[in-house]
Amino acid sequence: MSERIWIIDDDPAVRYVLEEFFLSQHLPVRSFETGDELRGALAHHEPDLVMADVRLKGENGLEIMQSIRQELPDLPVIVMTAYSDLDSAVRAFQGGAFEFLAKPFDLDEVGRLVKKAIAQTGLGDAQQPSEDGLIGSSPAFQDMIRMVGRLSASAIPVLITGETGTGKELIARALHRHSPRSEGPFIAINTAAIPEELLESELFGHEKGAFTGATDQRSGRFEQARGGTLFLDEIGDMPLTLQSRLLRVLAEGEYYRLGGRDLIRTDARIITATHRDLDRRVAKGSFRADLYHRLKVISLRVPPLRERRADVPELARHFLREAGKEFRLPPKMADPALLDHLKTLDWPGNVRELKHLCQSLAALAPAPLISLDDLPLDYRAPGALSRGERIEWVQAMQRALSTELTEDQDRLFERYKTQFERAVAECAMTLCEQNQSEAARRLGISRNTLARILNDSP
Repeated sequence: MSERIWIIDDDPAVRYVLEEFFLSQHLPVRSFETGDELRGALAHHEPDLVMADVRLKGENGLEIMQSIRQELPDLPVIVMTAYSDLDSAVRAFQGGAFEFLAKPFDLDEVGRLVKKAIAQTGLGDAQQPSEDGLIGSSPAFQDMIRMVGRLSASAIPVLITGETGTGKELIARALHRHSPRSEGPFIAINTAAIPEELLESELFGHEKGAFTGATDQRSGRFEQARGGTLFLDEIGDMPLTLQSRLLRVLAEGEYYRLGGRDLIRTDARIITATHRDLDRRVAKGSFRADLYHRLKVISLRVPPLRERRADVPELARHFLREAGKEFRLPPKMADPALLDHLKTLDWPGNVRELKHLCQSLAALAPAPLISLDDLPLDYRAPGALSRGERIEWVQAMQRALSTELTEDQDRLFERYKTQFERAVAECAMTLCEQNQSEAARRLGISRNTLARILNDSP
């Protein structure tokens, strides 16, 4: 039975304050004074989150965290300490801590961290996405989410990189939502979607009569984002002439409207995003190096969907539910075999492509349970043809074997056995994102056997 939040701290005052706070938030909580008490409880119960003090009487909280994570590797642990130093923080993160919390802490900050940990590690209701729409529990995705958590509290510029369709704007919105500027506006503009002659006015505004057609004064996106966040999407496609002006604004913190004489100070956090390789564009001279380095104070990469295949089933179920609500369709569910197949695809269009496919399936699949047969043809291959189209791989192998036997090849049994084992092992490793333990479990063999197969020469 899950007990949500466990606290281990040898200070009774800290335990009392945290217990009262979590109970006020309707979150079940249990506290411990020693590591032995906590380890004993783990034999019978499993928490969703542990908050562990670093310095306990006779024990080290980081060592307790390590022993917990050996049994429950996906369990998030928030490390607390009154001795806020870089060494403790580094060791905590190296040990796999979800976050590092320095005492004395603010209870509102505690609440945000705990809510984020439970939502983003998938240990809450697995059917409910986070309020930011960020869904996934794969290691690649969780690494990025932890980085979002660490960057949210600051006003430092962030450059979000990633392929088209990975959800860069969702990340930008999450950074804003959890920042001190969350009460302010979030203003997004796609700099590649606006003609060059209009983009400057969109960004900085204009005065009446500044150009033909400027019949009124208009505030730009920098002004509209005052006190909040300005998200400049596809910054890699911004024209060079505007790059120069944007650099001056970022460097000086002030600008003029087009045709204006009044100096306007900026008060917006700048978050930018691009799917372009900016290093290459800088080398080619199509993007200013000085602007690139000013934007890239912190760079956050959003992994493509093929690097987080374990998240595909959860995302697909979510998109099917959302499509049903949005289009007022009967609820549809995905067959497990379909979900397994979707995990094997490369998804060049990333999460956006998966969403569009799920919308199509929700609308067109005839039965409540969506199967492989409902997939469009270009999503079935390789490896998941419909029941009437499946390739008899055994027959294909027999034909190849017959040819080699006719040619008087020797040691065929050993060679084919080795090739078959390796093909199966590599397929399982790809499906399990190179996790040998999970791949071995699915194949029904030991991890040592799997490692031997993978290490043997093909």
